[in-house]
Amino acid sequence: MDNLGMVFGLTGAAIAALFAGIGSAVGVGIAGQAAAGATSEKPDLFGKVLVLQLLPGTQGIYGLLIAFITLSRIGIMGGQAPTTVQGLLYLAACLPMGFVGLGSGIHQGKASVAAINLVSKKEDQFGKAMIFPAMVETYAILALLISILSIFGIK
Repeated sequence: MDNLGMVFGLTGAAIAALFAGIGSAVGVGIAGQAAAGATSEKPDLFGKVLVLQLLPGTQGIYGLLIAFITLSRIGIMGGQAPTTVQGLLYLAACLPMGFVGLGSGIHQGKASVAAINLVSKKEDQFGKAMIFPAMVETYAILALLISILSIFGIK
């Protein structure tokens, strides 16, 4: 039972990386379908729709960042092995990024689909179209900040 803190910490890191990664994969996938359709009709839109498709991918990066920070704090990539209580705190600190990353990645993908549809009809509206999926990003960034502040607050 000496390693229970490590188990909880690793579980938190895994949740952050896996759930946020799944959200990004789904979001990028559904946006990619719309991007492929738009590009098949108007090949010159490739660069613009690619940017819109990639936006939901950031949640996976944020989840990976939280996982790396956690691993560096719990003794896997440096730091000391946590106590059971500290391990539970690391687990709790990783949950915002994991769950918000999952939901926001998927919903940002849907917003990207709408933005791609807008750009495919009115190419000059690209700047405005970017705003819609970027608004969803706000919540992923807030979850990232909460997870980072929580992790670094664990003593």
